[in-house]
Amino acid sequence: MIKTEAKRRSHVVLNAWETELAKKLKAANPKIQTFVYKDLSSTRSYACSDGVDDADLPTGVGYCEADPSWFLNGPRGERFEYSGYSGHWQMDVGNPGYQQAWADNVIASSKAFDGVLMDNALFTCDTYHEGVCPPAYPTDEAMRSAYVSMLANTRQKFVDAGLKTVANLSGARLHEGAWDRYVQHLDGGFDEWWLTFGDRDLLSEYPQGWSRQLAEISANEAKGKITWVQPHHSGADQPFRYAHASYLLVAGEHSAITPVSRTDGYGDPAPWRAEYDWNLGAPLEKHHQVATNVYEREFRCGTVIVNANKTGSAPRVVRLNGRHIDEKGASVYFAAVAGTTGTVLRKPC
Repeated sequence: MIKTEAKRRSHVVLNAWETELAKKLKAANPKIQTFVYKDLSSTRSYACSDGVDDADLPTGVGYCEADPSWFLNGPRGERFEYSGYSGHWQMDVGNPGYQQAWADNVIASSKAFDGVLMDNALFTCDTYHEGVCPPAYPTDEAMRSAYVSMLANTRQKFVDAGLKTVANLSGARLHEGAWDRYVQHLDGGFDEWWLTFGDRDLLSEYPQGWSRQLAEISANEAKGKITWVQPHHSGADQPFRYAHASYLLVAGEHSAITPVSRTDGYGDPAPWRAEYDWNLGAPLEKHHQVATNVYEREFRCGTVIVNANKTGSAPRVVRLNGRHIDEKGASVYFAAVAGTTGTVLRKPC
């Protein structure tokens, strides 16, 4: 499996204790980029026993070694434990001491990797404790400023260490300008919830919808920065094709996509699809609109079409530039795409 998947994948995220796996992946494919998972925003009490933190942590600061002033406190002085994630304690990312300790520890423990996935770069003051904001950051804007501070103040340390940084910016589409504001201090961004949130929950176009998530890729490609996107679906045709075709409308050499079938369902690689091996050739154009919320991008060896209107809306018919081959292997000269569907069509090349 390691040899097969290493050749298929461009990036892989591992835990800090999986350094031997990182070496095996590199041996199978020297071009693969290995990233270590580190949570920006929490420390974990379950990773400390008898007053001693584990040697390899999923965070940058151990629970036992953490200075008490680094914990984020609620209105009554209580520490914030992530709702739904026992043993995850939220830290004050705007605290300079925490910032520097986090970066120094992560760099020291990441020498076997090419980069760091910084999880939980948050955008709201009540994330993981709905309706309750800390007095230190009583507004969403104050919280975002704290994260920008952390990313900016630690940036040079990671550059000097030769480690690439990608942060989990899930939910950025809901906050105008937030994606670019954070990515400014990173090598890239990861959108953990991209376009499909389940087989029947597909993000259509509206001011904070489909186009906002495609713009994440477009903006990063223009800057030569990494973008990872992760749709959530079972592998059913509609959500797969909608997300995959939407991705191909904007993707470039710095982008990567992989689906996940359930929340936090990380472990074995996602199943490989035949569509990933289709060679569409170089894009001949940027994507453009051919009808209301319907977009097309032509490649040398194929065409991609997406209808970002609401699920259940009527199909739109798009005439193709010559004979193409659809996903079932049939020859077609036009495509009928309904709301929240996409198609990737090949042509003789």
